[in-house]
Amino acid sequence: MPDETEVFERHRPLLIGLAYRLLGSMWDAEDVAQEAYLRWTGAGTADVEEPRAFLFTVVSRLALDQLKSARVTREAYVGPWLPEPVAAADLGPLDTAELRDTLSYATLHMMERLSPPERAVFVLREAFELPYDEIARMIDVPVAACRQHHHRAAAKLADGRDRFQPSGADHAALIGRFLDAARGGDLGTLAELLAEDVTAWNDGGGKVRAALRPVVGLHDVLAFIGGLLSRYPFEDVRPAEVNGEPAIVATMGGQPQVVAFDVRGGRIHGIFAVLNPDKLARFTG
Repeated sequence: MPDETEVFERHRPLLIGLAYRLLGSMWDAEDVAQEAYLRWTGAGTADVEEPRAFLFTVVSRLALDQLKSARVTREAYVGPWLPEPVAAADLGPLDTAELRDTLSYATLHMMERLSPPERAVFVLREAFELPYDEIARMIDVPVAACRQHHHRAAAKLADGRDRFQPSGADHAALIGRFLDAARGGDLGTLAELLAEDVTAWNDGGGKVRAALRPVVGLHDVLAFIGGLLSRYPFEDVRPAEVNGEPAIVATMGGQPQVVAFDVRGGRIHGIFAVLNPDKLARFTG
């Protein structure tokens, strides 16, 4: 019979994946998973009939408590707060469209619009396909409230969530064209790749120089990119996979950054540049 540690380790990647989807921070997700491990091994849980349900409950409640305090911190953050980019391989299997969609960088960014209970219900329902009665037990709210939280979350995320995502090859090809155009300073080609409502976010966290407000609209985003390219030519740039999707890791003006994208309808609707060094260790460390 497997011991408590063996049982927990079997579930750890899935638990970190759940916590990361709730918090948008791998550091915080790993802390939550470690606290869940301590509670699992310290509470005489060897005879728990459904370890996965027990551990999901512990992680969901810990993450909810942390998310409530994190929202206050993020409101005081210098410039836009963006999720920490991660390698999908660290977060358990991605064998359903829902698991992939809720890990995508654009979806995680949009989930910042949700209240903590809305985010918890949305992730547990959408990513892990749990029934409302089980979610209600996990986060200790009535079933009717779970349904309302999910309905509100879906409504808040409806604008910008496209179920018909491009194939991996199409997404990679589009980002490849973006990368080639940016390397060559070809703003004409970039204009063809960007949507009219494109927005660029830059997260420096007050630790490095970065735009303090989102840059909105095709004209302003092109001017912003053109200005960057004229002042800071690429010193190093390479394609990468971030949150399970094609992205870019680059160095400009000595500053490493990870750039993720929101791709819909064959155009780039969002550009997410993470420059805060605290969030880049997994890609540039």
